Amino acid sequence: MITTESNVTYDLHVDEKRFGSIQKTSHELNEEWLIKYRPVHIWVEAHIGRSSCMSTRRSVVLEHTVKYEAPQNINVSWVENNLSLSWTAAEKYPALVEVLFRRDESPTELWENRTTNTTIKTSKHQVTVDNLLKHTAYQVQIRHRSNQAHNPLWSDWSPVVTVPAELEQKPEVSMTTTLEKGTRKVVLIWKPMPQAAAATGVTYSLWDTQSGRGCPCARGIHHTISTKHTTYVSLSAVNISVVARNAAGHSPQAVIQLPTTPAADLKTCNKTLLDKKLNKRTCIELYELQDGNSMPKNVITLSGMKKQKERNHIKRTVKDFVRYLYFEHKCVGGRPQTVKMCLFYQKEGVPLSEPQDFSPFSETHNSVSLSWKANPLADHQGFLTHYSLCSVKISSQKETKECYNISASVRKHCLKKLTPGTKYNITLAGVTREGEGPKATITINTLPEKPANVLLWSLSLLFVFFLISTTCTCFLQRMKDKIFPPVPTPVIPNFTASNPEKQEMLERKEEVNELTLHQLHPKRKPVPEDGEETTVDGGGWGDGTDVENERDDSVMLGGSSDGSLCPDSTDPGLKNSREEEMTALEQVDNEIAMLIYRNGLVFDVKTDSP
Repeated sequence: MITTESNVTYDLHVDEKRFGSIQKTSHELNEEWLIKYRPVHIWVEAHIGRSSCMSTRRSVVLEHTVKYEAPQNINVSWVENNLSLSWTAAEKYPALVEVLFRRDESPTELWENRTTNTTIKTSKHQVTVDNLLKHTAYQVQIRHRSNQAHNPLWSDWSPVVTVPAELEQKPEVSMTTTLEKGTRKVVLIWKPMPQAAAATGVTYSLWDTQSGRGCPCARGIHHTISTKHTTYVSLSAVNISVVARNAAGHSPQAVIQLPTTPAADLKTCNKTLLDKKLNKRTCIELYELQDGNSMPKNVITLSGMKKQKERNHIKRTVKDFVRYLYFEHKCVGGRPQTVKMCLFYQKEGVPLSEPQDFSPFSETHNSVSLSWKANPLADHQGFLTHYSLCSVKISSQKETKECYNISASVRKHCLKKLTPGTKYNITLAGVTREGEGPKATITINTLPEKPANVLLWSLSLLFVFFLISTTCTCFLQRMKDKIFPPVPTPVIPNFTASNPEKQEMLERKEEVNELTLHQLHPKRKPVPEDGEETTVDGGGWGDGTDVENERDDSVMLGGSSDGSLCPDSTDPGLKNSREEEMTALEQVDNEIAMLIYRNGLVFDVKTDSP
């Protein structure tokens, strides 16, 4: 109705029924006021002041003409590459739906159209658009109409809905922890989601198992749009989960595991709060310990926020003969803090099995080394106070058993003072406060004692003594040589005859050292040229000039050379001269002085001729 007035009221007439004082130009009727399956007359009267006007009457069958409202609150999700859309159903029958879509990154792109029928699930219309790209964000619009009415009308288009890409990957989370007086400060940082998945924004949800079990300072689920979060947890094992969410769904869950912070001096529990009343700021945790399991599976939690009946039921779940790690947590300053951590048995027993892999090694004639592994933790049934190691000789039944207590933390032991060449039975058993468990048994034979060992030691000592003596002797001799250098032995040259034709060659090869020549007899007989010459070793007699002069003098006195004689002839004069020469040489040899070298000096010691 076109009017500039603001105080217009309307009356709606459906046959004889009147709905008056309507302020708007639309009105909804409850189903019980509708007349279906037969024609009805409908008209509207408008009133302003004392004036009024009336529309034309329209005769319709209300069941035949239906127009739905535009779809509202559309939910989207991805199933593989298919996009699922759902909204509140207008009626319990399926409807025909028309879907327009285009990529969000290309807003100028033409719309694509899909028309299909909806299905009804939990009072919602649901439709699937096939063969889209789940890693791409889309813009979507929907309208629908009835499939049952004779005269169905299309609804208005829904608002444009942005559908983000699917969150396929779980958040990549890094973690740093800081220990602060029984509390761990945990800082979590993760990478942002891809742009297509964050088209409509991403929210991150975080929670941990400690909060889920109702421990102090329980925080429940924390939601954030940031990629960084700081939380505080106690010293017990905890899992922290991080999930990314967008309009199309959520990512897989990223789980960060924090194992129990080990204590340097973990002891047995003297007192616990299991039988005492807990306040709301206190929490107890019991972890059933298993071999090689840092993240316990069976966790018992008892908090003051639970009712007494529930706490009694939880206490009954604690098992006998099972080792637990006991924690006491308190809420201090809004943060959980571990105030006690110890090992706990509700009831102890003797071990169920013997130590594992009990075996000997390094046997000698009087000792043997033993090694073993602890039996499984589940078989301890109590705290091991020590191991009992016993040995007994097999050769004689009268031998007494010798037993030793070994620390429970030891896995090797050397058994000494055994008899050589003897067979022994050795047993090992774990012991708790309730008694001794099954025994592991082995049999060993000590080696016979070898007498050769004494002889070997004697020979070794003798060799060492000889080596030391030799070393000392060499050292003393070297010191003596340095303090008292040895006197050199005089060199007495040998007189050797040489042929005259080789004289020049020998003279050229001689090396003459410094020499003092003492003439013992001034008058010497000349020696013929062809006579035998005595040469002095180049080591100490001179350069040979005197001998050479004597030879030249004999030639000048009338002697002939060797080349003038036949090989087989003999000159009488030459023979006499040779005899005289030999006589003179003998006299020289008999009366030659003994030369003694002493620090480079030559001493003349005369001797009497025979």
